Amino acid sequence: MRRCGLCVALDAPDLATAEGWADAVAPHAGLLKVGLELFSAEGGAAVRRIATRRPVFLDVKLHDIPNTVAGAVRSLAPLGPAWITIHAAGGPAMVEAARKAAEAAGGVARPRILAVTVLTSIDAATLSETGVSGGPVQQVLRLARLAMAAGADGLVCSPREVAPIRDALGELPVLVVPGVRPAGSAADDQARTATPEQVARDGADWIVVGRPITQAADPAEAAWSIAQALRVN
Repeated sequence: MRRCGLCVALDAPDLATAEGWADAVAPHAGLLKVGLELFSAEGGAAVRRIATRRPVFLDVKLHDIPNTVAGAVRSLAPLGPAWITIHAAGGPAMVEAARKAAEAAGGVARPRILAVTVLTSIDAATLSETGVSGGPVQQVLRLARLAMAAGADGLVCSPREVAPIRDALGELPVLVVPGVRPAGSAADDQARTATPEQVARDGADWIVVGRPITQAADPAEAAWSIAQALRVN
């Protein structure tokens, strides 16, 4: 079974809070996520500061015309993120433009491009309301094939689609999986969830966990517990 690592989502309103969480969980996490809330509040400083603890998963979910997304990737690359997310729904030209812009950063440390398939908060009913038929699994597989063919380095999907993607696309895509909840945790606003153990067994490379860790009484203990669960499954 492939090894699965822990990425902790630092969804904080300010850098001081995020750095406190980062210091607590870094011994147990392989990646730290800087998302839209923190990046909007603190900008590039958030990426640079968090990257002193662990590699940064910069989850900005770029989605625009190819030229604009390429420009955004070029602007973000000097901050040093390990990963940058874009929306696969932007289409193959946009994915390809993001990949080329990342490669232009040069070297082995270029940011990798992760294509987000269907957000973990979206269920079949919500997809239908937006004109997408067939349900989340079918849409995720459609977008996964598109993104990988266009040059994405990996994919972001919910826990429910890890096994179907592995069946369809094999071992190549790096799969980063949010919406993971330890047994007994609240789902919050996530619609398609599973436990860390199940996601690891299904073939994820990374799980992304936020509130069950950062809102715990002891974030370090919560991160350690999830990391241990990944090691034994």
